[in-house]
Amino acid sequence: MELKGLASEIRSELSCIMSEKPNSLKASLAVVELTIAIHHVFHAPVDKILWDVGEQTYAHKILTGRRALMRMMRQKNGLSGFTSRFESEYDSFGTGHGCNSVSAGLGMAIARDIKGKRDRVVTVISNATTLAGQVYEAMSNAGYLDSNMIVILNDSRRSLHPKIEQEPKTSITALSSTLIKIQSSKSFRKFREAAKGITKRIGRGMHELAAKFDEYARGMIGPQGSTLFEELGLYYIGPVDGHNLEDLICVLQQVSSLDSMGPVLIHVITEDNHQDAECNEKIESDNPQEVLSAGYDDSVSSSVQTRTYSDCLVDSLLMEAEKHKDIVLVHAGMEMEPSFQVLQETFADRFFDVGMAEQHAVTFSAGLSRGGLRPFCIIPSTFLQRAYDQVVHDVDRQKIPVRFVITSAGLVGNSGPVYCGAFDVTFMSCLPNMIVMAPSDEDELVDMVATAAQIDDRPVCFRYPRGAIVRTDHFMHPGIPLEIGKGRVLVEGKEVALLGYGAMVQNCLKAQALLSRLGIEVTVADARFCKPLDTELLTLLCENHKFLITVEEGSIGGFASHVAQFIALNGHLDGTVKWRPIVLPDSYIENGLPEEQLARAGLSGHHIAATVLRLLGRVREALLLMC
Repeated sequence: MELKGLASEIRSELSCIMSEKPNSLKASLAVVELTIAIHHVFHAPVDKILWDVGEQTYAHKILTGRRALMRMMRQKNGLSGFTSRFESEYDSFGTGHGCNSVSAGLGMAIARDIKGKRDRVVTVISNATTLAGQVYEAMSNAGYLDSNMIVILNDSRRSLHPKIEQEPKTSITALSSTLIKIQSSKSFRKFREAAKGITKRIGRGMHELAAKFDEYARGMIGPQGSTLFEELGLYYIGPVDGHNLEDLICVLQQVSSLDSMGPVLIHVITEDNHQDAECNEKIESDNPQEVLSAGYDDSVSSSVQTRTYSDCLVDSLLMEAEKHKDIVLVHAGMEMEPSFQVLQETFADRFFDVGMAEQHAVTFSAGLSRGGLRPFCIIPSTFLQRAYDQVVHDVDRQKIPVRFVITSAGLVGNSGPVYCGAFDVTFMSCLPNMIVMAPSDEDELVDMVATAAQIDDRPVCFRYPRGAIVRTDHFMHPGIPLEIGKGRVLVEGKEVALLGYGAMVQNCLKAQALLSRLGIEVTVADARFCKPLDTELLTLLCENHKFLITVEEGSIGGFASHVAQFIALNGHLDGTVKWRPIVLPDSYIENGLPEEQLARAGLSGHHIAATVLRLLGRVREALLLMC
């Protein structure tokens, strides 16, 4: 009863905390009993507990001494929205984009065995992460190495495919609950292992026959698909009611008591909407859309009504799809932004959401292209990192025209370093056949969609930031294809030229306005393209100015690197011009409001203006500007 009371208390606490935030509440509410059972049976931090999904770890954080800090989650100097080794000793491994816990847990289990220790390793995976290939690679290796570890599949019965969700659900009855306890018991496991040993001694043929019979019998007990895990080498137990503390604790205690069990997978069924009476009352008193929505956490946007770059992308894709009936859309990543649901509904037969299968998304898009279609592959910057090998060999090396739409580029506010899109310009612009561009505002985004739709002889990518668009009006002009590799001058000045790439053009304009008040007139140019560079524009800026400052919201090695390569090889740095790059610092920027992150990165309009003042020798004014 005490544990049930604790579950109710944690669920109530989570409801109060999360009602104040735009993040999804369902994932953490679904695993309250499971989290309590894990911590009741296992002894962290000696025993290692790993999670695949950060949104499921809030109860874990409350139980491990962070309850008082929960309201500071995803804020500056507050808790991370994920597990973090730097935050607590109870976080054995950091969650990132999912699917890493089994691999990391197996590594810890093997290290434990080599060192002769006896701690237990528990990893929790979810429906979403089972879409990623790394999970199966890790399970297969775990089955081969046969090291003791426990993998818990938290099955919330959610799927990307509506047809699957409409099928009859796996039921948990009193009989199945009893069978699960028998499955997980020490005596049953010992009997099973002894039987295996006897059949091995009798002969190989008998052993293989017995193994097949065992697999068939256990397939009869378990739900459809359970033998997949057995084939990978994991002993399957389940399904277990994820909200029945007694069953959960019983199964976990039985499994944890075995000295030589090998890898075990416990299939736990949970419900996203599982609530007790007190929580139902609390949630009904709040706005259900805000509290329970699993919507996208667009922490850069200040208002729910604000129009975002993704909204503009959707509108422009709808317009282009009217012109080009062969346009198809592939979406990958942990979750879909609400804006893209319009595309999914409008183009039901031409929209493919593959979830956390980014590698597949890229090669699938290449196949669509080779089949004569015009694919747009939509992936957040940070998730595209997982598919880089496919981008290189399946797309760029073969010059296959796939159009990569890189969302959530640059800093992402309270989503912190896990979702920060810092590296895409660097790793995409080094590819020989890739066209790389970035819009400075929503109008250029629309034009770049039209440009990408026209390109049919090579791959192309463009990035845009998370959050609100520049203009406040909602006028949408038809996209006009841009000339490849051509930028533009927005403001004519002298002495100093600010060359912005992508969203940072707007901050260059803010810096120009600040400097204009001080009597300093600078040139502001919009690069538009990182590859190919507008070499004519660069030459003009170098020849007519004493200082050239490039500004980008990306890591070292990106746009500025390409500029440096050109101006150095063409002798522009041998003359009078001096060049200064402003890029993201060589460090991970933690949670914070967008303006706080930009200030920390030195990319705000004030920081850019201060850089100009220092170059002009007006250091005191630069210091005053930053006060």
